[in-house]
Amino acid sequence: MTQTATSERPDDGYITQDGRKIGGMLMEMRNITLRFGGVVAIKDISFNIREGEIRAIIGPNGAGKSSMLNVISGFYHPQEGDVIFRGEKRPRMKPYQVARLGIARTFQNIALFGGMSVLDNIMTGRLTHMRAGLVQQALWWGSAQREEVKNREKVEKIIDFLEIQHIRKTPVARLPYGLKKRVELARALAAEPKLLLLDEPMAGMNVEEKEDMSRFILDVNDEFGTTIALIEHDMGVVMDLSDRVVVMDYGKKIGDGTPDEIRNNQAVIDAYLGVAHD
Repeated sequence: MTQTATSERPDDGYITQDGRKIGGMLMEMRNITLRFGGVVAIKDISFNIREGEIRAIIGPNGAGKSSMLNVISGFYHPQEGDVIFRGEKRPRMKPYQVARLGIARTFQNIALFGGMSVLDNIMTGRLTHMRAGLVQQALWWGSAQREEVKNREKVEKIIDFLEIQHIRKTPVARLPYGLKKRVELARALAAEPKLLLLDEPMAGMNVEEKEDMSRFILDVNDEFGTTIALIEHDMGVVMDLSDRVVVMDYGKKIGDGTPDEIRNNQAVIDAYLGVAHD
């Protein structure tokens, strides 16, 4: 998926070398600054995410990557700068409001309900699509019944897509780590996001598990057309999956471009990669 052209593209998008369509601007982060007291976690960073692309955010530990994902998802609110989503400036929102816009995420530390089954965990990802009242849901009557059947059908398709049919009724607490990460991905996909945020989806995985997760991320992007922004430390994964990469260091942006451009960016090599990455 490696690109050879520069990171600046026409607003109407472009075609990748493997024939994938990358569209116009989905999200723009404009001059974002985030402070925690006297600590500046993000300093005047701007970058964009295009429809249909896989956008990586990389950098050393403490660079501000997760803070940036938290700004995108509404957990943090920057003191300066604007978040532009689908051409409109996003007002200050709570995370559940951001989720309703079509932004879903996974977490660096798995955030699932251990005592609930895989199926029930994934069903929680459909909450933003549920409209029936609490009484109707409790009685499982009328529109609530029809709504749950519809939501269950969508969840079952995701279970099939991620090849976890055999564990659908298993309590999550009993699952090995790699499968828990896949269930968390399934829950995020259940929200039918326009933008999917993945915070270190390969962390703690062995080689086989990383290969499986990489395949699923590519399939989600290709078959669902989902735009993906991910944080990842495995540079082999980043360079293989990403259309474009933004690099952070000490809260600042030090690089932004295609994988080839990042491999050969001296500031990135000095701060993070160490050597030009093959």
